[in-house]
Amino acid sequence: MSITPSRRSFLKVGLAGAVALALAGGLYRALRTPSPLRKFTLDGDAKSALAAIVAVVLKGALPVSRQDTEAAIVRVQGAIAGLPLITQKEIQDLFALLTLGPTRRFLAGIPDNWSNAKPDDIAAFLQNWRFHRISMLQSAYLALHDLIIGPWYADESTWTSIDYPGPIKELS
Repeated sequence: MSITPSRRSFLKVGLAGAVALALAGGLYRALRTPSPLRKFTLDGDAKSALAAIVAVVLKGALPVSRQDTEAAIVRVQGAIAGLPLITQKEIQDLFALLTLGPTRRFLAGIPDNWSNAKPDDIAAFLQNWRFHRISMLQSAYLALHDLIIGPWYADESTWTSIDYPGPIKELS
Protein backbone atom coordinates (compact mmCIF):
# COMPACT_ATOMS: atom_id res chain seq x y z
CA MET A 1 0.00 0.00 0.00
CA SER A 2 1.54 3.30 -1.05
CA ILE A 3 0.54 6.71 0.12
CA THR A 4 0.50 9.42 -2.51
CA PRO A 5 0.82 12.83 -0.99
CA SER A 6 -1.76 15.34 -2.04
CA ARG A 7 -1.14 18.97 -2.70
CA ARG A 8 -3.15 19.85 0.40
CA SER A 9 -1.00 17.67 2.69
CA PHE A 10 2.14 19.10 1.10
CA LEU A 11 0.96 22.66 1.83
CA LYS A 12 0.03 21.71 5.42
CA VAL A 13 3.47 20.25 6.08
CA GLY A 14 5.13 23.30 4.48
CA LEU A 15 3.06 25.69 6.58
CA ALA A 16 3.78 23.73 9.77
CA GLY A 17 7.50 23.80 8.96
CA ALA A 18 7.41 27.57 8.36
CA VAL A 19 5.63 28.15 11.66
CA ALA A 20 8.15 25.92 13.49
CA LEU A 21 11.08 27.82 11.95
CA ALA A 22 9.52 31.19 12.82
CA LEU A 23 8.96 30.12 16.43
CA ALA A 24 12.49 28.74 16.74
CA GLY A 25 13.94 31.94 15.26
CA GLY A 26 11.89 34.12 17.59
CA LEU A 27 12.94 32.05 20.60
CA TYR A 28 16.58 32.24 19.55
CA ARG A 29 16.45 36.04 19.19
CA ALA A 30 14.65 36.42 22.54
CA LEU A 31 17.22 34.35 24.42
CA ARG A 32 20.33 35.60 22.65
CA THR A 33 22.30 38.47 24.14
CA PRO A 34 23.68 40.81 21.48
CA SER A 35 27.45 40.82 21.16
CA PRO A 36 29.15 44.10 22.03
CA LEU A 37 30.51 46.16 19.16
CA ARG A 38 34.29 46.08 18.77
CA LYS A 39 36.88 47.46 16.38
CA PHE A 40 37.22 45.68 13.06
CA THR A 41 40.61 44.74 11.70
CA LEU A 42 41.11 43.12 8.33
CA ASP A 43 42.07 39.44 8.58
CA GLY A 44 43.92 37.41 5.94
CA ASP A 45 40.88 36.69 3.74
CA ALA A 46 39.63 40.27 3.93
CA LYS A 47 43.11 41.58 3.07
CA SER A 48 43.28 39.22 0.10
CA ALA A 49 39.89 40.46 -1.15
CA LEU A 50 40.85 44.08 -0.56
CA ALA A 51 44.20 43.65 -2.34
CA ALA A 52 42.45 42.26 -5.42
CA ILE A 53 39.83 45.04 -5.38
CA VAL A 54 42.44 47.78 -4.75
CA ALA A 55 44.41 46.72 -7.82
CA VAL A 56 41.30 47.17 -9.99
CA VAL A 57 39.92 50.34 -8.39
CA LEU A 58 43.29 52.12 -8.48
CA LYS A 59 44.21 50.80 -11.93
CA GLY A 60 45.94 53.61 -13.76
CA ALA A 61 46.46 55.59 -10.55
CA LEU A 62 49.31 53.46 -9.33
CA PRO A 63 51.83 51.12 -10.88
CA VAL A 64 50.18 48.20 -9.02
CA SER A 65 53.24 47.06 -7.16
CA ARG A 66 52.89 44.85 -4.12
CA GLN A 67 54.24 47.66 -1.95
CA ASP A 68 51.63 50.15 -3.23
CA THR A 69 48.83 47.64 -2.70
CA GLU A 70 49.99 46.98 0.87
CA ALA A 71 50.19 50.73 1.50
CA ALA A 72 46.62 51.12 0.22
CA ILE A 73 45.44 48.33 2.54
CA VAL A 74 47.10 50.04 5.51
CA ARG A 75 45.38 53.31 4.55
CA VAL A 76 42.00 51.57 4.26
CA GLN A 77 42.51 49.95 7.68
CA GLY A 78 43.26 53.39 9.11
CA ALA A 79 40.12 54.81 7.53
CA ILE A 80 38.02 51.97 8.93
CA ALA A 81 39.51 52.50 12.39
CA GLY A 82 38.33 56.13 12.32
CA LEU A 83 34.71 55.18 11.68
CA PRO A 84 32.04 54.61 14.37
CA LEU A 85 31.84 51.05 15.69
CA ILE A 86 28.42 50.44 14.11
CA THR A 87 29.84 51.39 10.70
CA GLN A 88 32.84 49.16 11.31
CA LYS A 89 30.40 46.32 11.99
CA GLU A 90 28.71 46.94 8.63
CA ILE A 91 32.09 46.89 6.87
CA GLN A 92 32.94 43.67 8.70
CA ASP A 93 29.68 42.17 7.42
CA LEU A 94 30.52 43.31 3.88
CA PHE A 95 33.92 41.64 3.98
CA ALA A 96 32.37 38.53 5.50
CA LEU A 97 30.07 38.31 2.46
CA LEU A 98 32.93 38.91 0.05
CA THR A 99 35.19 36.28 1.60
CA LEU A 100 32.71 33.47 2.21
CA GLY A 101 32.85 31.11 -0.79
CA PRO A 102 29.15 30.73 -1.64
CA THR A 103 28.31 34.42 -1.20
CA ARG A 104 31.47 35.46 -3.07
CA ARG A 105 30.34 33.30 -6.00
CA PHE A 106 26.67 34.26 -5.83
CA LEU A 107 26.89 37.99 -5.07
CA ALA A 108 30.23 38.94 -6.61
CA GLY A 109 30.50 36.33 -9.35
CA ILE A 110 34.08 35.52 -8.37
CA PRO A 111 34.46 31.72 -8.62
CA ASP A 112 37.97 31.39 -7.18
CA ASN A 113 39.65 32.84 -4.12
CA TRP A 114 40.38 36.54 -4.34
CA SER A 115 44.11 35.91 -4.77
CA ASN A 116 43.32 33.92 -7.96
CA ALA A 117 40.60 36.26 -9.26
CA LYS A 118 41.09 37.80 -12.68
CA PRO A 119 41.10 41.62 -12.85
CA ASP A 120 38.41 41.52 -15.56
CA ASP A 121 36.13 39.48 -13.28
CA ILE A 122 36.70 41.91 -10.41
CA ALA A 123 36.01 44.90 -12.66
CA ALA A 124 32.81 43.24 -13.88
CA PHE A 125 31.72 42.55 -10.28
CA LEU A 126 32.37 46.18 -9.28
CA GLN A 127 30.53 47.50 -12.33
CA ASN A 128 27.62 45.15 -11.63
CA TRP A 129 27.32 46.36 -8.04
CA ARG A 130 27.73 49.99 -9.09
CA PHE A 131 24.59 49.91 -11.23
CA HIS A 132 22.71 47.06 -9.55
CA ARG A 133 18.93 47.35 -9.15
CA ILE A 134 19.28 46.45 -5.46
CA SER A 135 20.33 49.61 -3.66
CA MET A 136 22.13 47.70 -0.90
CA LEU A 137 24.65 46.38 -3.43
CA GLN A 138 25.06 49.88 -4.83
CA SER A 139 25.79 51.10 -1.29
CA ALA A 140 28.30 48.29 -0.81
CA TYR A 141 30.05 49.32 -4.04
CA LEU A 142 30.17 52.94 -2.93
CA ALA A 143 31.55 51.90 0.46
CA LEU A 144 34.34 49.87 -1.17
CA HIS A 145 35.08 52.65 -3.64
CA ASP A 146 35.21 55.38 -1.01
CA LEU A 147 37.21 53.26 1.45
CA ILE A 148 39.88 52.76 -1.21
CA ILE A 149 39.90 56.09 -3.08
CA GLY A 150 39.51 58.41 -0.06
CA PRO A 151 42.50 57.28 1.99
CA TRP A 152 44.60 56.81 -1.14
CA TYR A 153 44.27 60.39 -2.35
CA ALA A 154 44.27 61.85 1.17
CA ASP A 155 47.94 60.86 1.45
CA GLU A 156 50.28 63.51 0.03
CA SER A 157 52.62 60.87 -1.38
CA THR A 158 50.00 59.85 -3.95
CA TRP A 159 49.36 63.34 -5.29
CA THR A 160 52.21 63.18 -7.79
CA SER A 161 50.52 60.26 -9.57
CA ILE A 162 47.75 62.64 -10.66
CA ASP A 163 49.91 65.78 -10.92
CA TYR A 164 48.10 67.45 -8.02
CA PRO A 165 50.34 70.14 -6.54
CA GLY A 166 48.45 70.22 -3.25
CA PRO A 167 46.14 72.78 -1.69
CA ILE A 168 46.65 76.44 -2.52
CA LYS A 169 49.09 77.77 0.05
CA GLU A 170 47.22 81.05 0.46
CA LEU A 171 44.12 79.18 1.64
CA SER A 172 45.84 76.90 4.11
